[in-house]
Amino acid sequence: MHVLMFLYGLVLGSFYNVVGLRVPSGHSIVKPRSACPLCGRQLTAPDLIPVVSYLMLKGKCRKCGAPIPPIYPLIELLTGLLFMYAFLSFGFTVELFIALILISMLVIIVVSDLAYMLIPDKILCVFFVLFVIARFIQPLTPWWDSLAGAAAAFMLLLLVAVLSKGGMGGGDIKLFAVLGFAMGTKLVLLTFFLSCLIGAAAGLVFMMFGIVKPGKPMPFGPSIALAAMAAYFHGVGIINWYLTFF
Repeated sequence: MHVLMFLYGLVLGSFYNVVGLRVPSGHSIVKPRSACPLCGRQLTAPDLIPVVSYLMLKGKCRKCGAPIPPIYPLIELLTGLLFMYAFLSFGFTVELFIALILISMLVIIVVSDLAYMLIPDKILCVFFVLFVIARFIQPLTPWWDSLAGAAAAFMLLLLVAVLSKGGMGGGDIKLFAVLGFAMGTKLVLLTFFLSCLIGAAAGLVFMMFGIVKPGKPMPFGPSIALAAMAAYFHGVGIINWYLTFF
């Protein structure tokens, strides 16, 4: 089952690449078929095997030799590993499906934010509905913590956006509201704290290596996604560890 969950994640990770790239640009996720952006060659089945095709093609288009961005196989591999880890953490429970929904949303958002610096409302709306259904079946304790988490996250991020005069994007604010509904108040606040640390550290490293210039915006979605995963799977342990210092 561990291997099967990993394979499911690989396949869905390939699909999430498509969703994250096409939805923000207003294109259908069904057609046209994927193709090389340089020569226009449509990809066939041997070109679409998650991770394996990238390795067999040595990261290049079969026809024109144009380089294939490594982000595609990395997203596929990461989704597979996260799906397997979710199964290891929860087994066959309702919470497993909530974890898979959360992973799916965050993977799509990472792809979209890296490509366009945009978190699409369509994606957030679809996953919010899924979380509403899931938390109706498997509510947090207490049940109203979903509502409190969504409200707290939205108000906190809105305050940050106002005080920073646009330093926080609208997509980030709405994403945190959805995360607050799915994870509850404590874990979403921990997610915010961790995402700020991760984002600040990443920004300093990128500026040191000249990847990002000072004063220029950078995608915050990947930092939020990494923080949310840490908080969701290990948030209770992190909070308890932190409280030992007081």
